[in-house]
Amino acid sequence: MKQKEKDNKINSNEIDEKRLIEEFKKLVSIDAISFQEREMADYLKDKLQELGFTVTEDDAGKHYNSNTGNLFAFKKGSIKGKPILFSAHMDTVEPGLNKKAIVLEDGKIISDGSTILGADDVSGIAAILEAVCVLTENQKEHRDIEVFFPIAEEVYLKGSEVFDHSVIQAKDAYVLDLCGPIGTAALQAPSLISFTLEVIGKASHAGFAPEEGVNSIQTMSSIISQIKQGHVDHETTVNIGIIEGGTATNIVSDFCKVRGEIRSYRHEKAMEQLEIIEKIAKQETDKLGATYQLKENVECYAYETSKESSVVTRYEKACKELQIPVHLTKTFGGSDNNNLVRNGIEGIVIACGMEQVHSCKEYTNVDQLVQSTKLLLKLMESEI
Repeated sequence: MKQKEKDNKINSNEIDEKRLIEEFKKLVSIDAISFQEREMADYLKDKLQELGFTVTEDDAGKHYNSNTGNLFAFKKGSIKGKPILFSAHMDTVEPGLNKKAIVLEDGKIISDGSTILGADDVSGIAAILEAVCVLTENQKEHRDIEVFFPIAEEVYLKGSEVFDHSVIQAKDAYVLDLCGPIGTAALQAPSLISFTLEVIGKASHAGFAPEEGVNSIQTMSSIISQIKQGHVDHETTVNIGIIEGGTATNIVSDFCKVRGEIRSYRHEKAMEQLEIIEKIAKQETDKLGATYQLKENVECYAYETSKESSVVTRYEKACKELQIPVHLTKTFGGSDNNNLVRNGIEGIVIACGMEQVHSCKEYTNVDQLVQSTKLLLKLMESEI
């Protein structure tokens, strides 16, 4: 078959739109909030095995008191070259129980408004499954395909953090976990550091002997007032999102705790902000007679994938063949791709048909799901 005829067939007849949408609706109906992905994992294991994959599940759940691990699957292809990895996370945010996908006449797909839809990230899972279905039933030549469905992405990438990346043979990865029109791809993402700062003062009676106490809330207020929040510069942000402290209005508070996060496209800049926060905390607690404790956790590390890399040029070529406009961008959110890149796998995060995620207004569109599947099919058939 000539290449032009082959491409036209991909564009029209091979994607089973009805099957794709039914699969999407089925995936939406499965409850899979973070650390409770057991039903989703069991369903996907069966689907992948039906499609000819060898499937393994790791022990990631044991790290988090969960009964579900990350899924990794491999399907042998007929085209030479390293496998290509496709990834979409299994978990959703809340409210994510008893979800239902409603397909409107214009092709828009929504929830009933009481829950999220879960297009983040079942739109990616559905597209991967349908693309492989097309390959299998049409006996099409394709690359070796690896699939990675991690748990707990929505809670700072916990599943992929403990995954043994050495089992992955692929050097290129496409992570389906981005909003925007199909053809959008993020090549850069930030480091994200979460932190907890606690100030320890001295309790005393607020009416009879306030001078005998050391007010931790007052001390914390002084610290916070000196921490620059929001955009620190064009690629770094700082935010304090939670504050708690004190026990009663008639007691000088002896503890106050805040929790926040730092994001930056440059890891060293994120660490610099953490050092600044600690310097301010030490200065103010020493001045006011309190003490402090600062605890931090690096949730993910910044990366930037080169536009000249094969994972990007292959993506651009596939989009061009399908006449999909390409938009290379960056994201200020983390994804499992942060952990893939950190482990030597060059990846990009691609749009897969999800909008207004993490809200009950989340939606997708039939056309976007179909277009996403066509793009994956092109990538799977790529000889470069």
